[in-house]
Amino acid sequence: MFLEPYFKGQRTGWIEVICGCMFSGKTEELIRRLKRARIAEMKVEVFKPQVDTRYDEANIVSHDTTSVVATPIDHSSRILDLDPETSVVGVDEAQFFDSELPEVCQQLAVRGIRVIVAGLDMDFRGKPFGPMPALLAIAEYVTKVHAICVHCGNLATHSYRLATGDEVILLGEKEKYEPRCRSCYHKGNVLRLK
Repeated sequence: MFLEPYFKGQRTGWIEVICGCMFSGKTEELIRRLKRARIAEMKVEVFKPQVDTRYDEANIVSHDTTSVVATPIDHSSRILDLDPETSVVGVDEAQFFDSELPEVCQQLAVRGIRVIVAGLDMDFRGKPFGPMPALLAIAEYVTKVHAICVHCGNLATHSYRLATGDEVILLGEKEKYEPRCRSCYHKGNVLRLK
């Protein structure tokens, strides 16, 4: 076949997105997948946005304090400067990255790299967050994880902001956010407006 020599020996790359609200286990799932790739003796590189220093300056850390070494970067284009032997790339807190992240992930996948991205799918207003909608559209695999609503015990899909302020990016944990189901999220916003 005419195309066979071109594809012979080429690694197949793809994009996986792990999304959900705060406290749903996105980073925990990302770390689990990265650890399994390392067990399989794959070369793994991990990146996080420089702005996210909640738990650690460099490492990505889940709420249950599981961690993995990461490189903090200020722009997604820096991810492209990889060791040529890298076969798996992890990206945490993707919602905080610039709008070029989806194109960077596309380029990596075309190179034959497995790209695993984790991030919030919606901001505190319930709106699509940063580059996440574009990443969800181009991913081969999407995993939506859920937290538990702290008010009713149903599956939580929204990050409800307890703190005041309109800024979209407000770093914080349980003192500033809580996971809520759609109903409790909307009830809280109605009460807040009164």
